[in-house]
Amino acid sequence: MFRCVNFSSDLNLICTGSWDSTVKLWDPRTNSCTGTFTQPDKVYSMSVAGDKLVVGTAGRKVWVWDLRNMAAPQQKRESSLRYQTRCLNCFSNKAGYVLSSIEGRVAVEYLDTSIEAQKKKYAFKCHRIKENGVESIYPVNAISFHRQYNTFATGGSDGFVNIWDGFNKKRLCQFHRYPTSIASLSFANDGSVLAIASSYLYEHEDIPDNIPEDAIYIRYVSDQETKPK
Repeated sequence: MFRCVNFSSDLNLICTGSWDSTVKLWDPRTNSCTGTFTQPDKVYSMSVAGDKLVVGTAGRKVWVWDLRNMAAPQQKRESSLRYQTRCLNCFSNKAGYVLSSIEGRVAVEYLDTSIEAQKKKYAFKCHRIKENGVESIYPVNAISFHRQYNTFATGGSDGFVNIWDGFNKKRLCQFHRYPTSIASLSFANDGSVLAIASSYLYEHEDIPDNIPEDAIYIRYVSDQETKPK
Protein backbone atom coordinates (compact mmCIF):
# COMPACT_ATOMS: atom_id res chain seq x y z
CA MET A 1 0.00 0.00 0.00
CA PHE A 2 1.11 3.60 -0.58
CA ARG A 3 2.47 5.15 2.62
CA CYS A 4 3.44 8.62 1.39
CA VAL A 5 3.14 10.92 -1.62
CA ASN A 6 5.31 13.92 -2.56
CA PHE A 7 5.34 16.28 -5.52
CA SER A 8 8.51 17.69 -7.08
CA SER A 9 7.58 21.07 -8.56
CA ASP A 10 11.13 21.44 -9.92
CA LEU A 11 10.82 18.32 -12.07
CA ASN A 12 7.00 18.00 -12.28
CA LEU A 13 7.05 14.49 -10.82
CA ILE A 14 4.84 12.70 -8.31
CA CYS A 15 6.75 10.38 -5.95
CA THR A 16 5.06 7.61 -3.98
CA GLY A 17 6.54 5.38 -1.29
CA SER A 18 5.12 2.06 -0.22
CA TRP A 19 5.36 -0.72 2.34
CA ASP A 20 6.41 -2.99 -0.53
CA SER A 21 9.86 -1.32 -0.18
CA THR A 22 9.64 0.67 -3.39
CA VAL A 23 9.45 4.26 -4.55
CA LYS A 24 7.59 4.97 -7.78
CA LEU A 25 7.80 8.09 -9.95
CA TRP A 26 4.75 9.26 -11.90
CA ASP A 27 4.23 11.69 -14.76
CA PRO A 28 1.13 13.77 -13.83
CA ARG A 29 0.62 14.72 -17.50
CA THR A 30 0.08 11.11 -18.60
CA ASN A 31 -0.91 9.44 -15.28
CA SER A 32 1.78 6.83 -15.99
CA CYS A 33 4.49 5.33 -13.78
CA THR A 34 7.92 6.24 -15.14
CA GLY A 35 9.98 4.05 -12.82
CA THR A 36 10.02 1.78 -9.77
CA PHE A 37 13.02 1.89 -7.42
CA THR A 38 13.78 -0.58 -4.64
CA GLN A 39 14.45 0.77 -1.15
CA PRO A 40 16.18 -1.01 1.75
CA ASP A 41 12.90 -1.70 3.61
CA LYS A 42 9.31 -0.49 4.03
CA VAL A 43 8.99 3.22 3.23
CA TYR A 44 7.76 5.07 6.32
CA SER A 45 8.30 8.67 5.23
CA MET A 46 9.96 10.73 2.49
CA SER A 47 10.42 14.31 1.37
CA VAL A 48 11.56 16.27 -1.68
CA ALA A 49 14.29 18.94 -1.54
CA GLY A 50 14.71 20.40 -5.03
CA ASP A 51 16.06 17.57 -7.19
CA LYS A 52 16.72 15.36 -4.13
CA LEU A 53 14.36 12.74 -2.68
CA VAL A 54 15.09 11.70 0.91
CA VAL A 55 13.50 8.39 1.93
CA GLY A 56 13.20 7.08 5.49
CA THR A 57 12.49 3.37 5.83
CA ALA A 58 12.12 0.65 8.42
CA GLY A 59 15.40 -0.45 9.96
CA ARG A 60 16.31 3.24 10.53
CA LYS A 61 17.66 3.59 6.99
CA VAL A 62 17.73 6.92 5.14
CA TRP A 63 18.52 6.95 1.41
CA VAL A 64 19.05 10.12 -0.61
CA TRP A 65 18.21 9.96 -4.33
CA ASP A 66 18.79 12.34 -7.24
CA LEU A 67 15.45 12.53 -9.06
CA ARG A 68 17.28 13.39 -12.30
CA ASN A 69 19.19 10.09 -12.22
CA MET A 70 17.69 7.26 -10.21
CA ALA A 71 20.22 4.61 -11.25
CA ALA A 72 21.50 4.38 -7.66
CA PRO A 73 21.06 6.31 -4.40
CA GLN A 74 23.46 9.22 -3.89
CA GLN A 75 23.77 8.56 -0.16
CA LYS A 76 22.98 5.63 2.12
CA ARG A 77 22.59 6.71 5.72
CA GLU A 78 21.38 5.38 9.04
CA SER A 79 19.20 7.44 11.33
CA SER A 80 21.08 9.02 14.22
CA LEU A 81 18.04 8.22 16.39
CA ARG A 82 18.04 4.83 18.09
CA TYR A 83 14.42 3.91 17.47
CA GLN A 84 12.02 3.52 14.56
CA THR A 85 11.61 6.44 12.17
CA ARG A 86 8.18 8.04 12.24
CA CYS A 87 8.45 11.15 10.03
CA LEU A 88 10.95 12.93 7.78
CA ASN A 89 10.70 16.37 6.17
CA CYS A 90 13.23 18.46 4.24
CA PHE A 91 14.24 22.03 5.08
CA SER A 92 12.57 24.70 3.00
CA ASN A 93 16.05 25.88 1.97
CA LYS A 94 16.85 22.33 0.75
CA ALA A 95 20.00 22.08 2.88
CA GLY A 96 18.92 19.10 4.94
CA TYR A 97 16.06 17.34 6.69
CA VAL A 98 14.45 16.78 10.08
CA LEU A 99 13.77 13.23 11.21
CA SER A 100 11.59 12.07 14.11
CA SER A 101 11.20 8.77 15.92
CA ILE A 102 8.71 6.86 18.04
CA GLU A 103 10.79 7.71 21.10
CA GLY A 104 10.16 11.44 21.45
CA ARG A 105 13.28 12.63 19.67
CA VAL A 106 14.02 14.75 16.61
CA ALA A 107 17.25 14.86 14.58
CA VAL A 108 18.37 17.79 12.41
CA GLU A 109 20.53 16.49 9.55
CA TYR A 110 22.38 18.09 6.62
CA LEU A 111 22.68 16.71 3.07
CA ASP A 112 26.17 18.15 2.55
CA THR A 113 28.58 15.37 3.55
CA SER A 114 31.53 17.68 4.30
CA ILE A 115 32.99 17.55 7.82
CA GLU A 116 32.00 21.16 8.47
CA ALA A 117 28.36 20.57 7.49
CA GLN A 118 28.10 17.35 9.48
CA LYS A 119 29.38 19.11 12.62
CA LYS A 120 26.13 21.11 12.63
CA LYS A 121 23.79 18.13 12.94
CA TYR A 122 22.20 17.39 16.31
CA ALA A 123 19.26 15.70 17.99
CA PHE A 124 16.98 16.70 20.85
CA LYS A 125 14.23 15.34 23.10
CA CYS A 126 10.64 16.55 22.76
CA HIS A 127 7.00 15.51 23.23
CA ARG A 128 7.58 14.17 26.72
CA ILE A 129 5.35 14.81 29.72
CA LYS A 130 6.49 14.41 33.33
CA GLU A 131 3.76 13.81 35.89
CA ASN A 132 4.19 12.67 39.49
CA GLY A 133 7.86 11.98 38.88
CA VAL A 134 7.19 9.72 35.89
CA GLU A 135 8.16 10.80 32.37
CA SER A 136 5.93 9.61 29.52
CA ILE A 137 7.55 9.55 26.08
CA TYR A 138 5.45 9.96 22.92
CA PRO A 139 6.08 9.35 19.20
CA VAL A 140 6.69 12.44 17.06
CA ASN A 141 4.28 11.75 14.20
CA ALA A 142 4.40 14.87 12.04
CA ILE A 143 6.79 17.60 10.87
CA SER A 144 6.01 20.61 8.68
CA PHE A 145 8.28 23.47 7.58
CA HIS A 146 7.41 27.15 7.37
CA ARG A 147 8.66 28.01 3.88
CA GLN A 148 9.47 31.64 4.57
CA TYR A 149 11.25 31.34 7.93
CA ASN A 150 12.58 27.76 7.66
CA THR A 151 11.27 27.03 11.15
CA PHE A 152 9.28 23.84 11.65
CA ALA A 153 6.36 22.42 13.61
CA THR A 154 6.27 18.99 15.23
CA GLY A 155 3.18 17.10 16.36
CA GLY A 156 3.21 14.20 18.80
CA SER A 157 1.03 11.54 20.32
CA ASP A 158 0.95 13.70 23.45
CA GLY A 159 -1.53 15.95 21.60
CA PHE A 160 0.86 18.91 21.49
CA VAL A 161 2.22 20.97 18.59
CA ASN A 162 5.58 22.70 19.03
CA ILE A 163 7.26 25.17 16.70
CA TRP A 164 11.06 25.14 16.55
CA ASP A 165 13.88 27.30 15.28
CA GLY A 166 16.16 24.46 14.19
CA PHE A 167 19.16 26.61 13.31
CA ASN A 168 19.26 28.33 16.71
CA LYS A 169 18.14 25.20 18.60
CA LYS A 170 15.17 26.88 20.27
CA ARG A 171 11.51 26.13 20.80
CA LEU A 172 9.51 29.17 19.73
CA CYS A 173 6.15 28.14 21.15
CA GLN A 174 3.80 25.33 22.14
CA PHE A 175 0.09 25.32 21.29
CA HIS A 176 -2.65 24.18 23.66
CA ARG A 177 -3.13 20.43 23.95
CA TYR A 178 -5.42 18.87 21.33
CA PRO A 179 -7.94 16.13 22.19
CA THR A 180 -5.72 13.25 21.00
CA SER A 181 -2.61 12.43 18.97
CA ILE A 182 -1.38 14.78 16.25
CA ALA A 183 -1.38 12.65 13.10
CA SER A 184 -0.36 15.23 10.49
CA LEU A 185 0.65 18.88 10.08
CA SER A 186 0.89 21.22 7.10
CA PHE A 187 1.76 24.90 6.80
CA ALA A 188 0.08 26.88 4.01
CA ASN A 189 2.47 28.08 1.28
CA ASP A 190 2.54 31.61 2.70
CA GLY A 191 3.01 30.33 6.25
CA SER A 192 -0.02 32.14 7.64
CA VAL A 193 -2.01 29.00 8.48
CA LEU A 194 -1.15 25.63 10.01
CA ALA A 195 -3.52 22.70 9.45
CA ILE A 196 -3.45 20.24 12.35
CA ALA A 197 -4.95 16.75 12.09
CA SER A 198 -5.89 15.24 15.45
CA SER A 199 -6.61 11.51 15.37
CA TYR A 200 -6.17 8.63 17.80
CA LEU A 201 -3.37 6.41 16.45
CA TYR A 202 -3.88 3.31 18.61
CA GLU A 203 -0.55 3.68 20.41
CA HIS A 204 -1.83 1.76 23.44
CA GLU A 205 -2.80 -1.88 23.69
CA ASP A 206 -5.79 -0.97 25.84
CA ILE A 207 -8.03 1.25 23.71
CA PRO A 208 -9.72 4.05 25.69
CA ASP A 209 -13.51 3.89 26.03
CA ASN A 210 -14.14 7.38 24.70
CA ILE A 211 -11.84 8.10 21.77
CA PRO A 212 -12.19 11.69 20.54
CA GLU A 213 -13.45 12.06 17.00
CA ASP A 214 -10.94 12.72 14.23
CA ALA A 215 -10.71 16.41 13.48
CA ILE A 216 -8.74 18.94 11.45
CA TYR A 217 -8.00 22.26 13.11
CA ILE A 218 -7.03 25.37 11.16
CA ARG A 219 -4.81 27.68 13.19
CA TYR A 220 -3.77 31.12 12.01
CA VAL A 221 -0.19 31.59 13.16
CA SER A 222 1.68 34.81 13.83
CA ASP A 223 5.25 35.90 13.20
CA GLN A 224 5.78 35.79 16.96
CA GLU A 225 5.05 32.04 16.86
CA THR A 226 6.98 31.16 13.71
CA LYS A 227 9.74 33.70 13.05
CA PRO A 228 13.27 33.10 14.42
CA LYS A 229 14.11 35.45 17.27
